[in-house]
Amino acid sequence: RSVSIVAFGNERDGFSEDNQQPSLIWSYLGRSALISQVDGSLSVSHARNTVFSEYQACVFGNVRLVVHDCPVWDIFDSDWYTSRNLIGGADIIVIKYSVNDKTSFQELKDSYVPMIKKALSHCSVPVIISAIGARKNGVACTCPLCTSDRRSCVTTSEGVQLAKELGATYLELHTLNDFYIQKYFGGVLEYFMIQSLNQKSSEKMKKRKKVQKCHRVQPPQLEQPEKMPILKGEASHYDTDLHNLLCCCQCADVAFYPEDFSTVMEAHKIILCSVSHLFMLLFEVKSPADISDASIVRTAQSLFAVEAGTAFPLAPSGIPPCVPPVRVVVKDSVFCSCLPDILHFIYSGAFQWERLEEDIKKKLKDPERTEHVLEKVKCILKTPGKLNTVKDCRSHQIKRLYNTSLRLFFNTPVLADVIFKIQGATVPAHRAVLVARCEVMAAMFNGNYLEANSVLVPVYGVSKDTFLSFLEYLYTDSCCPASILQAMSLLICAEMYQVMRLQHICELYIITQLQSMPSRELASTSLSIVSLLKKAKFHNSDCLSTWLLHFIATNYLIFSQKPEFQELSVEERNFVEMHRWPSNLYLKQLADYRNYVHSQKCQCRVM
Repeated sequence: RSVSIVAFGNERDGFSEDNQQPSLIWSYLGRSALISQVDGSLSVSHARNTVFSEYQACVFGNVRLVVHDCPVWDIFDSDWYTSRNLIGGADIIVIKYSVNDKTSFQELKDSYVPMIKKALSHCSVPVIISAIGARKNGVACTCPLCTSDRRSCVTTSEGVQLAKELGATYLELHTLNDFYIQKYFGGVLEYFMIQSLNQKSSEKMKKRKKVQKCHRVQPPQLEQPEKMPILKGEASHYDTDLHNLLCCCQCADVAFYPEDFSTVMEAHKIILCSVSHLFMLLFEVKSPADISDASIVRTAQSLFAVEAGTAFPLAPSGIPPCVPPVRVVVKDSVFCSCLPDILHFIYSGAFQWERLEEDIKKKLKDPERTEHVLEKVKCILKTPGKLNTVKDCRSHQIKRLYNTSLRLFFNTPVLADVIFKIQGATVPAHRAVLVARCEVMAAMFNGNYLEANSVLVPVYGVSKDTFLSFLEYLYTDSCCPASILQAMSLLICAEMYQVMRLQHICELYIITQLQSMPSRELASTSLSIVSLLKKAKFHNSDCLSTWLLHFIATNYLIFSQKPEFQELSVEERNFVEMHRWPSNLYLKQLADYRNYVHSQKCQCRVM
């Protein structure tokens, strides 16, 4: 017997100095009198981040307890397939958040709760929402970019409302002491554990009663269908793509010079502005009034000077024509000597702070000048109204800033240098992002094609919504299709532009959705699986087409009754017949068995 618990969220305050505080789940496993033989040595990592930790223990003496603790919500963005499987296999789900981290709570409510509701739509799993921490009173953040007050607390009513939305049990744990861990949180958790075990025992008894019905002739044994081909997701290369953009300097629109103009370093406004309010100010994306931070304004004025005459007139579309890069003079010679390393740091995602420190130390070999340059970099990365420390620069929050900030420039004319015309509408974009993330667009904008010198680029063969989803993936490295048909349209667009990882993501989404569809819904749906198969083959999605053939064969009794079944080619029909489930042999044995049972019922003996 076993119980599986999946915990999502981080109970620690994102701005707290205490990162050594044990997690809620680990505290419960260590303190509960019902828990023994705890093993917490297993963890799964992705892209240098721990996605989840796995704990195994014994509860109630002989019941195996398996806990997956996922502190970072990024698993829903980077690996939806794994997160869906974790929720599908859970007996109990725990959602944790700090009452003093309003930003994380708002992100949970807006972005991840809809995903959890969608994953729970086909199963009934108890959910516990744990609001952790004692509420603190802080000074409100004055940053104009904030959509909410970072220092405000999550109220009880907000937590209760979230619990109602998920049909969950709401708990407030003011501190992680013995009372709240063992008696309060532990009591509720153990109640749901007992319920889960009782339900499993009941289901096991029902199965046992069915097995105990014996006949003189045993019914034929139905073998399990063949295992479906497993599709493996492709690792993200988002940071590498943007770093390579700096190395090749394609579509550069900024040129940094020292005061003697002896060297030049090219860069891209969109990348610089995505990580720095200082560069937004320098390139007039924001005004000093928008920044509201005098230190950022002073640093921009003391470090850089945009050469007069580098501003160009706008085209009728509102986007400047193809022009040479904007020339920026770096006034600080020491900072200028380290600028290549700083640009590599920014283009790598602005999270490898320790490596930047080492590179600048080796180059300057002077502690004072090294500290001078690092302070300038901190100011470049600074959020208005917030004091940036070395700890902030080393935190995972800086790493997450990179792709979420590029989202700010998605489908907006700010800094845009190309416009796509599609279905009578226009979509602004940025050549630098497109070239970095898509090889087809890199060839289109840098080769001997008409688009290389055109501001307005027409797009054919794809809808506006699909193309917007495609561009959103290029900017943010994530996508969440709304339906199987939308995922197939996005897959076709990804194949058109040869973005293979997005194609694999769409394949996994389609497979996950079809696997979760009950047989009754599969039989009544108007969605044509054969049509999906034809499109997958036509657009070179070999993994998906092979999986769909196995899916049709596994659900042979459903699909063989549909008109679309006749649209299969001879080769596809032969494959389905060969791998069909249940097999012809089983159906023949089942018919013989039914005839035998019927003959036994007809033999009436008078005692």
